[in-house]
Amino acid sequence: MKNFTKYKKGYYLPPVMNMDWAKKEHPDKAPIWCSVDLRDGNQSLVIPMSLDEKLEFYKMLIEIGFKEIEVGFPAASDTEYALLRRLVEDKLIPDDVTVQVLTQAREHIIRKTFEALKGVKNAIVHVYNSTSVAQREQVFRMEKDEIKKIAVDGAKLLKTLTEEAGANYRFEYSPESFTGTEPEYALEVCNEVLDVWKPTAERKAIINIPVTVEMSMPHIYAAQVAYISDNLKYRDNVILSLHPHNDRGCGVADAEMGLLAGADRIEGTLFGNGERTGNVDIVTIAMNMYTLGVDPKLDFSNMPKLVEMYERVTRMHVHDRQPYAGNLVFAAFSGSHQDAIAKGMRYREENDPNRWTVPYLPIDPQDVGREYEGSVIRINSQSGKGGVGFIMEHQYGIEMPKKMRENFGYVVKRVSDQKHKELLPDEVYQIFIDEYVNVTTPYELVDFTLKKEPDGIRSGTVELMADGVKKVFNARGNGRLDAISNALQENLGVKYTNLTYSEHALEIGQSSRAIAYIGITGEDKKVTWGAGMDTDIITASIAALFSAINRMKKGE
Repeated sequence: MKNFTKYKKGYYLPPVMNMDWAKKEHPDKAPIWCSVDLRDGNQSLVIPMSLDEKLEFYKMLIEIGFKEIEVGFPAASDTEYALLRRLVEDKLIPDDVTVQVLTQAREHIIRKTFEALKGVKNAIVHVYNSTSVAQREQVFRMEKDEIKKIAVDGAKLLKTLTEEAGANYRFEYSPESFTGTEPEYALEVCNEVLDVWKPTAERKAIINIPVTVEMSMPHIYAAQVAYISDNLKYRDNVILSLHPHNDRGCGVADAEMGLLAGADRIEGTLFGNGERTGNVDIVTIAMNMYTLGVDPKLDFSNMPKLVEMYERVTRMHVHDRQPYAGNLVFAAFSGSHQDAIAKGMRYREENDPNRWTVPYLPIDPQDVGREYEGSVIRINSQSGKGGVGFIMEHQYGIEMPKKMRENFGYVVKRVSDQKHKELLPDEVYQIFIDEYVNVTTPYELVDFTLKKEPDGIRSGTVELMADGVKKVFNARGNGRLDAISNALQENLGVKYTNLTYSEHALEIGQSSRAIAYIGITGEDKKVTWGAGMDTDIITASIAALFSAINRMKKGE
């Protein structure tokens, strides 16, 4: 691409690069989560949420398990001011939930924010100002000391107004545009703010390190976080928070590495909604922890319900390939993938149902409210015998022999290819019924009568329709199926060998019925399969033989 030379490094390395965090495998516990959907997420929507929609979203966040929720910028928006007052007046803030409000470090904005907070028991007042080189030089045209004074004055006013209100609000400070700020200068500003607040173990302060715009690879940001964590004053009484954005598509990596580097808290949104390319996706971070055996302390066990609400009130779309939540994230169309999943599911059932080790599925779809049928195995022209067999067995109780399953897989591929579409499970089932079960042309079973002779031989008659003409043949053989088979070969001029037979009860939804499968090898060495269904297993077996012979006659 042209013009790449105009882009220069916009970030600053910390004076000390502590990379010890990189030796850790993963966080050993969940961070403190703070949802900023109602503020940061909402301000990025083409059509911001109404008050009622915000209330519905807020209640969903409570249901999921969030204990800290940023409800808005009440001094900047009448809707956000109204939301906070509604939460207070309708007593919608549980005792174990803290609401967070955002304010710039400007006196009149801070004062209006405190008006909105009247009656709130647990609150975090989040004050910020921009500290980056670009903002200092281009926007504010101020020196470092002037920018630092804005932060310190804002911190002092928060403390004064909280004392005047007789409240016990907690404080949070963000050096906004941190990623374009010299880390040692950001640290200096944060420490001077902390000197104003003097946090204690009973009333900790929050220092939030935002990725306002992603400017580096994630390991650089993590090294910056480690530097801040290692050098903050009052560190035991400070909660180090991260607020990553996703400009480079690395928001989740920034957050995960930042947690390893010493952070205690994450601010983000569900599904990564936010300005430009969005905020960090809390669902993905939490579920990534879940896959590593770490309890995320958030409940995403009904992902379809969450997605429905989110899409309706935000008018955003959760992409089909969105991790953990997308419509297709557990779907396997590839034949080899489907076969591996089907075998993995069976292996798990037989060996260790309490551990999840299924190939191609990092988590059990049922853990997020998705069913195997219709979510995991999806059938199209790329599918194979494994996927088709999985659908037929798990949804309809049909356990075809391995070779027949392979044959059926080709039939399904052909139909999907011809129709150029995905086939739903019921369509796959109907193909099986139409193609293999109780096939009655050109030969249709009418009735049979067989008795057992003293030497164990079965003998009697079989009645059938052959091209619309009724015929009755004598039948004799070692068993019922053998007797009928001999009669048909002798009288209809059909020849085959290696008759393969299996049967089972239909256990899913059709417990009173049985199904039989028969494969026969013709003179051309081709194996043809047929199936029969009936309440009587003998009748089902003979129907399966007729199906196989009829399909062989038709060249199937």
